[in-house]
Amino acid sequence: MKTLLPILALLGILCTDSLAAEAKARPNIIFILADDLGLDGVGCYGSDKHKTPNIDKLAASGTRFETCYAAPLCGPSRCLLMTGRYAFRTGGISNQSWRQNGPGAKSADENPIAKLLKQAGYATGMAGKWRQVGETPRDWGFDEYTTDPTASGWYWQTNHLKNGEQITVPEGTYAGDVVHDFAIDFIRKNKEKPFFFYYSMHHVHGPILKTPDTAKEGATDLYEDNIRYMDKQVGAVIAELEKLGLREKTLVIFSGDNGTANGQPSPVGGRMIHGHKASMLEGGSRVPFIASWPGITPAGKVSKDIVSFADPHATFAELGGAKLPEGMKFDGRSLAAQLRGEKGTPREWAYVQLGDKWFVREAGFKMNQAAELFDMSDAPFAEKPVAAAADTEPSKAARQRLTAVLADLNPAGGKQEAAGGLPQKGGGGKRKQETL
Repeated sequence: MKTLLPILALLGILCTDSLAAEAKARPNIIFILADDLGLDGVGCYGSDKHKTPNIDKLAASGTRFETCYAAPLCGPSRCLLMTGRYAFRTGGISNQSWRQNGPGAKSADENPIAKLLKQAGYATGMAGKWRQVGETPRDWGFDEYTTDPTASGWYWQTNHLKNGEQITVPEGTYAGDVVHDFAIDFIRKNKEKPFFFYYSMHHVHGPILKTPDTAKEGATDLYEDNIRYMDKQVGAVIAELEKLGLREKTLVIFSGDNGTANGQPSPVGGRMIHGHKASMLEGGSRVPFIASWPGITPAGKVSKDIVSFADPHATFAELGGAKLPEGMKFDGRSLAAQLRGEKGTPREWAYVQLGDKWFVREAGFKMNQAAELFDMSDAPFAEKPVAAAADTEPSKAARQRLTAVLADLNPAGGKQEAAGGLPQKGGGGKRKQETL
């Protein structure tokens, strides 16, 4: 018996170490996606106006990536996030792509990250905005979900879809709280196994309405009130993870689906970001991206590595032990190494597309579909056209590199559609707010 006890103790230590290693290798994953939130809406990205203490605290506990690129509108961004594949491959090139007979991505033709993680043993759930990815969240691999029938601004409506069933809630129910409560309930129910949750916030998409805190806070600026409520809900997710003892087992990423909506910009360090939601300028697609996994992700780090919205797909697949199928081209570059504090293999450029417009962006330059080159040394505040006749050695080399990248990608050879009704060069066209 005396001999057996040390052996049992050793086995117990080995088992504990094994479980700890598994938790590190296969973390819970929560991806919080804000709507229409550019860099200028987040305190730790230098916003002069908006205070986001909980999001800033999340950044302080992890790594803040300075140069992350989504698409300039929500539908293409979310499709890229779910599939890990560029828009010209999937057909998810605009918000209108999922209209009847449109080219929008179909779950049966793709390998959505939720479906891959589910196959790897993860519980999967989502709550919030979904409509512009087509089909239902369940089609895309989510076990449980709650969403709404509108494209945006559901805040005070009284019905939503929960796991495919139409649910009516009492007048005076705030949709942001319905979404949040569903997320918290999912986390609690699945605390004993690895889970992936996609928290797709409605904040701060228009119409900008009051929140439950508007009267309590005496708020007169409703947009600021919405920013504050969004930040509060992010803090509540983190608090729940800590309460359940899951914080060090959970990778939390906070990001935005496109730049700030036109009409709501604010300065960063006294300067305005160039461009906004729906534009092909820097402010249209450059978004916050914060990753926090205590004990694994370096705390307080600021990374200049370029991030694409295709990258979470590759990252989550690697961390969750999900195998990407062979024979399909994926465009993501895993950030798993960077999340562990290692150098990894950062991407050299990011590709951004909206409709029949696109560009490829590297650290100092970008080139668009018209082969126009821009000096991005003063981004995100300015981008300066560079004529071939005025090339310097750096711009000449960049022109050659980016021309080769676009030739290799060949976006025009993918699933395109007629340009009618799509955002035009430099602007975004005139479309009803609810379609954005």
